[in-house]
Amino acid sequence: MSGLRVLAVDDLPGALAELCRMLREAPEVGEVVGAGDALQAVKLLQADRFDAVFLDISMPGLDGLELASLLAKLSEPPVIVFVTAHDGHAVAAYGIGAVDYLLKPVRTERLAAALAKVLRMVPSGSPRHAPDAMAALPVDSGGRTRYVRRDDVLFVEAHGDYVRLHTRGGVHLVRMPISRLAEYWEGTGFTRVHRGFLLAVAGVQELRSDSAGGLLAHTEAGDVPVSRRHARDLRDRLLEAAQRGQLGSGS
Repeated sequence: MSGLRVLAVDDLPGALAELCRMLREAPEVGEVVGAGDALQAVKLLQADRFDAVFLDISMPGLDGLELASLLAKLSEPPVIVFVTAHDGHAVAAYGIGAVDYLLKPVRTERLAAALAKVLRMVPSGSPRHAPDAMAALPVDSGGRTRYVRRDDVLFVEAHGDYVRLHTRGGVHLVRMPISRLAEYWEGTGFTRVHRGFLLAVAGVQELRSDSAGGLLAHTEAGDVPVSRRHARDLRDRLLEAAQRGQLGSGS
């Protein structure tokens, strides 16, 4: 089975159902199991192995912080992500070893970022380890969530705390700084060509000069400015892509 195996824990049925739904829609996740309290979660963890646990903090009986402390003592503990309506426990959560701390209501882009952190922590030899982090990004529109595949993105444009994903089919806005996305997509065929642009090397059709003598990378979704400091690296990457027969094919 490909994808992460995740245990979601929350004593509120509605919140648990929503968290499970969001996790199941994430491309990094292969299977989701829900638990309505810490005791049920312990029994599930004793009976089976999970890559990650998305854990509420405020629960009756054994709370999320106490459960996480127990899990940290396992020989092969799952990766912990806290999901809570309160931000007052963040220091304690990270002290236990949690990789992320999500505030309710959970936004899809924050969930995707948390899953990317989980993927980095799961041993690469695990048979359930998802092959790729952030291979698709969630886009919220009109109360619905859809995923834009990284392979469909020709370039990314910074827009404050957001990025615009430029594809052949249109432009999609995602709440994530371009510096963070560049980190996630490092080594996947994308390269930073400008302070405000991330480019899919394989999507470049040709290089052009603008009216001021600057360099532009032409793609099916438009032209991307290339700064002088990145020009040499881009030319080298384009040459490598051309030699592999990947130039102009998309990412």
